Amino acid sequence: MTLHTRYSVQTHVGLKRKVNEDAVLALPELDIWLVSDGMGGHAAGDYASRLIADMAAGIPPNLAPADRMQALRDTIQDAHRAIRDEAASRGVDVMGATVVGLLLAEGHFAALWAGDSRLYRFRDGQIEMLTTDHSVVAALVETGQLSWDEAEHHPQSNAITRAVGVGDVLEIEKIRGQIAPGDRFLLCSDGLSKYATFDMLRRALSTQPIEVICDHLIQIALAGGGADNITAAVVDIL
Repeated sequence: MTLHTRYSVQTHVGLKRKVNEDAVLALPELDIWLVSDGMGGHAAGDYASRLIADMAAGIPPNLAPADRMQALRDTIQDAHRAIRDEAASRGVDVMGATVVGLLLAEGHFAALWAGDSRLYRFRDGQIEMLTTDHSVVAALVETGQLSWDEAEHHPQSNAITRAVGVGDVLEIEKIRGQIAPGDRFLLCSDGLSKYATFDMLRRALSTQPIEVICDHLIQIALAGGGADNITAAVVDIL
């Protein structure tokens, strides 16, 4: 099938932080979109997320779909090693970033992620979270003790268990599936998901046009407190 998309991306420092440690990348010519959320303090987090986005921006064009996916995976692994090396050279204990990447090809989507940046899909009036957070509270959700909305208010809601640049080996999770005209994908950092419930996201994605959707989502997070950096990327399948 011939793929046609429209997209919007936006990032905001929020109301409490002085530095935006989020990074967002749109490569429509490759049908790749990516969000990364830095951790480890201002200089460290900003460096890590930007490195991931900058390295992904170097993926060559005209690759076959399977090669594009492998290139994105390899790039994230290369970034993992580069961030670890930079942390060692700076003498920094924690330097890393979450990442979620979306790739579209031949009627299918594939997503790669590590950490708690998320990918949602809005389809036929319903919203579905396609990724699963690598976090302490995710285990509580998976065992039915909490909903995802409830997990945002847990004392350990910010404790992630996987990130690019953290640990010796990075395990990158993957999901794939079919796409259909009318699908709307949302990639975001936890600066949005901690304030926007599933119902808030469903209503926003069902009513707001692509030109204003990201600004609308960021305003939801700011109205909720905006204590973190906020990043959203929305991709419409036409």
